[in-house]
Amino acid sequence: MVLLRCVLAGLALLSVTAAVAADKPGETKGSVLEPSTDNLALTWAKANLVLPAALMGGRRWEGHAEDAPDVIGIAPLVVVMHGSSGVAPAVKEFQSWLADELGVASVAPDSLAIPDRLTYTSPVDVATYERVHDLRLAELENALKASRDWSWVDRQRLVLAGTSEGSVAVGRYAGRDVAARLIYSWSCEDNYFVTAPRLGIGPKEPVLNAISARDPYFSAANLWNKDRAVTGSCAAALKDDPKAEVMLVDADVHTILNRPDVRERSAQFLRGVLTP
Repeated sequence: MVLLRCVLAGLALLSVTAAVAADKPGETKGSVLEPSTDNLALTWAKANLVLPAALMGGRRWEGHAEDAPDVIGIAPLVVVMHGSSGVAPAVKEFQSWLADELGVASVAPDSLAIPDRLTYTSPVDVATYERVHDLRLAELENALKASRDWSWVDRQRLVLAGTSEGSVAVGRYAGRDVAARLIYSWSCEDNYFVTAPRLGIGPKEPVLNAISARDPYFSAANLWNKDRAVTGSCAAALKDDPKAEVMLVDADVHTILNRPDVRERSAQFLRGVLTP
């Protein structure tokens, strides 16, 4: 049974924010979305790697995956899939928190390291979104494969985490080699962003979904979703998963993974699934 945590002071859905103006068409820049061998190698080489102090003799290390230092020891690894803004400050802040608070290593493949990588300002056509999602899923799969070169990774404690665009890849990954998933700022449902959710989550897999109650993109507050039965969270999609939890945050902002309340819930969840 999904545990739905609602922190709601007001129940009315607000109007769409200025960031999501329903009558304004989106645009794209660049053209490349092909998950070629060279492109995937770049997303991994330039991935942002953060190692906790316990692995590095007392000081947290951060840099590109291609510059990963030699490490003695073993630790969990979180593969972090960034949103459409790339490895933005919020992603790096989240990774530092994982290292400092939980002693967990993390790596965030950099999709924008691909030359002429297509970027967008929503809304664009769903076919373009799906090409993006295909690329991001290939990046995730490549990261899991490439991380096998790191002998310090505890393969029994691999976690996937995504925010917004990156959460689609996290939700769709069909492998059974991960301990848990964190799905931030996506609702696991049919909306303007996908042709269908196509989730690959196992029936008893630990999942934490955290999203704003009035998310400007994936809630019913966004008029781009007006022709779809949008509920605004993964609760319906995960209702039969006994290890799934949904945190609905009383907010109307999109990026929430570094909020204190979301961090607290994420820490509880990760400690529960990563404790040997």
